[in-house]
Amino acid sequence: MADASAACGRDFPDYQALHAWSIEQRGEFWQQVWLFTGMSSSTPYTRALTNPDAFPGARWFEGARLNYAEHLLRYRDDRPALVSLLETGQRRELSYAELHRQTAHIAMTLAGVGIQAGDRVAGWLPNVPETIIAMLATASRGAVWCSCSPDFGVAGALDRFGQIEPKVLFACDGYYYDGKTISIVDKVREVANLVPSIRLIVWVSILDQVPSDSCTFAELIGDSTPELQFDQRPFADPLFIMFSSGTTGKPKCIVHSIGGTLIQHLKEHQLHTDLKRIDHLFFFTTCGWMMWNWLASGLATGATLILYDGSPFYPDPTQLLNIADNERISIFGVSARYLSALDNAGIVPRDSHQLGALRTILSTGSPLSAESFRYVYDRFKQDVQLASISGGTDLISCFVLGNPLSPVWAGELQSAGLGMAVDVWDDTGQSVREQKGELVCTAAFPSCPIGFWNDANDEKFKRTYFERFPGVWAQGDFAEITANGGFIIHGRSDAVLNPGGVRIGTAEIYRQVEQIAEVMEAICVGQEWQDDTRVVLFVVLNDGFELTETLKATISDQIRQHASPRHVPAKVIQVRDIPRTLSGKIVELAVRDVIHNRPVINASALANPEALEHFRDLEELSR
Repeated sequence: MADASAACGRDFPDYQALHAWSIEQRGEFWQQVWLFTGMSSSTPYTRALTNPDAFPGARWFEGARLNYAEHLLRYRDDRPALVSLLETGQRRELSYAELHRQTAHIAMTLAGVGIQAGDRVAGWLPNVPETIIAMLATASRGAVWCSCSPDFGVAGALDRFGQIEPKVLFACDGYYYDGKTISIVDKVREVANLVPSIRLIVWVSILDQVPSDSCTFAELIGDSTPELQFDQRPFADPLFIMFSSGTTGKPKCIVHSIGGTLIQHLKEHQLHTDLKRIDHLFFFTTCGWMMWNWLASGLATGATLILYDGSPFYPDPTQLLNIADNERISIFGVSARYLSALDNAGIVPRDSHQLGALRTILSTGSPLSAESFRYVYDRFKQDVQLASISGGTDLISCFVLGNPLSPVWAGELQSAGLGMAVDVWDDTGQSVREQKGELVCTAAFPSCPIGFWNDANDEKFKRTYFERFPGVWAQGDFAEITANGGFIIHGRSDAVLNPGGVRIGTAEIYRQVEQIAEVMEAICVGQEWQDDTRVVLFVVLNDGFELTETLKATISDQIRQHASPRHVPAKVIQVRDIPRTLSGKIVELAVRDVIHNRPVINASALANPEALEHFRDLEELSR
């Protein structure tokens, strides 16, 4: 980060001063990021930022033509690019030279079936090297990549691939999870038959169950080293289509640009995460989540990516910690739920593992509680930077995240991202501090989506992000800027509770409930009741526990003492499971619909839609 300050030709006393300059001089800041991270283009840009006050509508690096895959494959040596591990113990390693060679073979196949700029190529794959290679080959052609993890059902895959009409589908025969072997061959065949645009299926063998007489990934990789051509495209051309969760209707197909994705990821990797070529970068993710794309961009810095596919707790809760030691991971990315689960399981990594290379832990997916911060520093590792990060599929990057210059405060995300004009506004559109409100971004940024796929006049796109505050991006997060200048995410705005007219973020309740040993996880919703809203808390308990009146009182007392009396739920109810999206996020709105006897619009977007039945027609909610 200090090197970045010097590259800007200025001496900044602290991160806050650097961030303020990056907002006030956005064009100059992003130009310096381009230079600092070594971005290149076949034709020069004319200006870093044109029409800066338009949001949406600002234009970045006009005139530049570049290729995303070319940046990720700029190294071609024998250093390891990918280390792939399955929960079964299978390990593979690919050097940068071999990654380049295999990408060239797959790109040659795509060229042979006519894939060119703008065409869509889809992956229905686990987090393995073939997925990275297929994406790089697609990007080298100037085509558009989209992917789903293999745990998607037929309806979920159709909702996504059916909208964007890919010409080629890379698909696996199955995957391993939690000790189970799961075939998806029949699902792939069904979806391919229902999406007429698919000309070719390239099968990736995980289970050795690929249909006979099929085109396989392995047979396309020859012994030669063909030349790899990189189609040079405009900065704002499409690169990725990301899909929203789809829990309120068909998923939105969010289109992200080549240059915007690349420059934002390089900034977040090299400045905020201090990623170097010597690092081993890991994030527990599937390729249906934007953190997979974020992880893949680490190749542009020349780091070694550690890929893992399987359960993080199989064969036991130390699985990922073992990998961290064995692979000398320096940057370890996981979910907030994972850290909480380790804590609840009584795992003390500092006693059981060396973690000698580990210097940064990244957490995302949901708000990280102050207790999880303390767990990391007390029981994980003291000399580590814990960076809770938040952004999303919408911007394929972060609004708020860590930085190496500022202190870490328990329960807080360290800072707004450089070049990101992030603020918290109240309902009247006024900026507020130490007060909860809507997380907004008040100025354009390079990784703002191009738009939504097949969205005439950008109507749905503008309605989604810019309807509440015209010209200002509203993220949909209920947040707060602290006295330390950090951020707290209190939950999703659309899931905010409103008992007695007081707005309460669900994360405020989860932070307290997670500290109770008997509770495995919880979900909290508002129930319309007697012309008001009452708070209802559903809990899944650890094995061997029942929800007694004593335990209910313990939960209520914990919330009352450490949040407020208004946070105390009117009802605490035990359930067997909680519905989640395929990326693992709990679905408060779906539960709210069920308890009000409203239809759940798109249950196929859930990983476990059967869990909704645990909330239906509960007698306790009728009194």
